[in-house]
Amino acid sequence: MDRQNLTLLTDFYELTMMQGYFKHRDENKTVIFDAFFRNNPFGGGYSIMCGVEQLVRYIEDLHFSSQDIEYLRSTGIFDADFLDYLADFHFHGDIYCIPEGSLIFPREPIVKVVAPIMEAQLVETAILCIINHQSLIATKSARICYAAKGAPIMEFGLRRAQGPDAGTYGARAAVIAGCAGTSNVLCGELFNVPVLGTHAHSWIMSFESEFEAFKTYAELYPSACTLLVDTYDTLGSGIPNAIRTFDYMKEKGLPLDHIGIRLDSGDLAYLTKKARKMLDKAGYPQAKICCSNDLDEHLINSLYQQGACIDSFGVGTHLITAKDNPSFGGVYKLAAVQREDGSFEPKIKLSENTEKITNPGNKKIYRVYEKDSHKIKADLICFADETYREDEPLLLFDPVEPWKKTTLHPGEFTLREMLVPLFQDGKCVYDPVLQWKSAITA
Repeated sequence: MDRQNLTLLTDFYELTMMQGYFKHRDENKTVIFDAFFRNNPFGGGYSIMCGVEQLVRYIEDLHFSSQDIEYLRSTGIFDADFLDYLADFHFHGDIYCIPEGSLIFPREPIVKVVAPIMEAQLVETAILCIINHQSLIATKSARICYAAKGAPIMEFGLRRAQGPDAGTYGARAAVIAGCAGTSNVLCGELFNVPVLGTHAHSWIMSFESEFEAFKTYAELYPSACTLLVDTYDTLGSGIPNAIRTFDYMKEKGLPLDHIGIRLDSGDLAYLTKKARKMLDKAGYPQAKICCSNDLDEHLINSLYQQGACIDSFGVGTHLITAKDNPSFGGVYKLAAVQREDGSFEPKIKLSENTEKITNPGNKKIYRVYEKDSHKIKADLICFADETYREDEPLLLFDPVEPWKKTTLHPGEFTLREMLVPLFQDGKCVYDPVLQWKSAITA
């Protein structure tokens, strides 16, 4: 994780193609590549854009170090003149993207790269690696947060993540998608997101008694006193000892504004209903009930259907690994090649699998909102030189099944252009704060 230069985070064939273009310099034309995905993960109706910050850092630091050059030389594949070119390599192109945290939909460009083909080809793998993973985790997190009906979600899957990068950037994605915080302290330091946590069963087991463990924890952290009550016997020991601890805190004059219990096993619906009654009867209606234990959106929804009394959730493995759909499936395809007059000639990939046929040309996206409700009506994919107005009728149709169409009349809708500049002439021009202010205004 401590290596910031990710230039060699690429597939080998990107470099062999680059050398091929280099050997035919007249072939290093400016091109347009679109990054997009074909289907929403988890069978859902939307996805969440994420990974833009790391993408910015990757492009800004894109260069081949002397160590990189020597490694490539050792493969015996690359000629000296090409390696000399790489030694002075920097990205000079333009990149457009949908702002981080936005809803995104299949088969529309979420990142558009406009650059000489050698440069555009090199960045393919890293763009997909970054955006695919973080958008996947953000999308899973958004589904979990939606299922929780506003109850806070704590992401705490680091120990189950597929490595430090996945755990840290995945936690960031989870917070962007709506989680209240993460247990990952490194993520908190790097990205200034809230860090949260309680204590483990080992804390309880290391003391002579459960009450002693609870009492000690309460004395240490009276303003964040959530006690894990299922180490031995939830209803017979854990909750009674938690109540006894809250009584002790009251006697000592310790604050009781942030007290609660956590359940990490058993029949959560049954136990939380019993716990709520016991806490209320003891005079602690303010005590929160937190649940964990291999939760996801489906189990959370089931718990609510069973009448569970839960104030917050800790979600780990299923969130950080996107366990039921571990791949986002984003792709990166050539969409256009620049002609000598500066215009772009559309390029299309054909396939017997119609799903894999690409959408050619230099494109942009308008997001169409219902004016009264401010809800998303559709995304309009059009050529970059096309303009649409809110005071004119707007015809929308499905790109795959074009007979499905509708006309929106002036006054019924508003428009927002979604692809915003990220880099221009190789320099970052993206301001996430300004982009979100623009989104809120829209």
